[in-house]
Amino acid sequence: MSNQNSENSNHSEETGNKHEVTGDFLKTLERGLIVIKSFQDSPSLTISEAAVRSGLSRPVTRRVLLTLENLGYATLKDGRFSLTTKILSLGYSYLSSHNIWEIAQPHLEQLSKKVDESSSLSILDNTHVVYVARVSVNKIMNYSLGVGTRLPAHATSPGKLLLAYLPEEKLDYYFEQAELRAITEKTIISEAQIREELKRIRKNGWALSHDQLELGLISVAAPVRDIRGKIVAAVNCPTHSGRVDINKVINEYLPFVLETAEQISNNIEFEIIQ
Repeated sequence: MSNQNSENSNHSEETGNKHEVTGDFLKTLERGLIVIKSFQDSPSLTISEAAVRSGLSRPVTRRVLLTLENLGYATLKDGRFSLTTKILSLGYSYLSSHNIWEIAQPHLEQLSKKVDESSSLSILDNTHVVYVARVSVNKIMNYSLGVGTRLPAHATSPGKLLLAYLPEEKLDYYFEQAELRAITEKTIISEAQIREELKRIRKNGWALSHDQLELGLISVAAPVRDIRGKIVAAVNCPTHSGRVDINKVINEYLPFVLETAEQISNNIEFEIIQ
């Protein structure tokens, strides 16, 4: 058992896992989750690419990918693996247990009708935001967005908003883990500048992202709170500067986004543990 614990401990250090490793730690499950996460920002990977991204050996990565394929969570074509939509079922129990989709959906639909733009509900997952509910109206981005889509928090309005309300120690941990890469030439990647922006967001109670994720993209986000008043999600509405200027977004779209976030918050009658 001591050898196994030692091996688990070494592997956890290699993959950046800082959780305490005990005899109950299931190494196989950890490796499977690591491989799944290696598809972040990439629609398909070869075994070698997934091994490099995950930090696991090629044989281990191969076994995990073939297992995912056998279970229907991945497909293999021309030597490249892709995750299937079945992977979203892994998070469905979280969504359904909190009724987030059922609560948010009608309010997002009303928001989209009012502004004739897409709208989304997102949560923070480590260094990324994850879309847990979405109403699509206009395709204005090169990204294909849907429930389960992950985007880097530092380049999005919901991501910045959720970061702004993190406790200081969690925010410090975020900056230790995050890859603050430039997605456009205007993406803010300086930790000091991001921290200053987060202070303004906390003061204003809403977040704006302009040209950060994609040139021309303007997005505003507002906080969603659970019954205890803790911020647990963000509503956002994106548009494009080619048809709507930033002043209209702030003066006309933002009030509707804030209203929608408040309506969803008022309907969350439980505490959300994150």
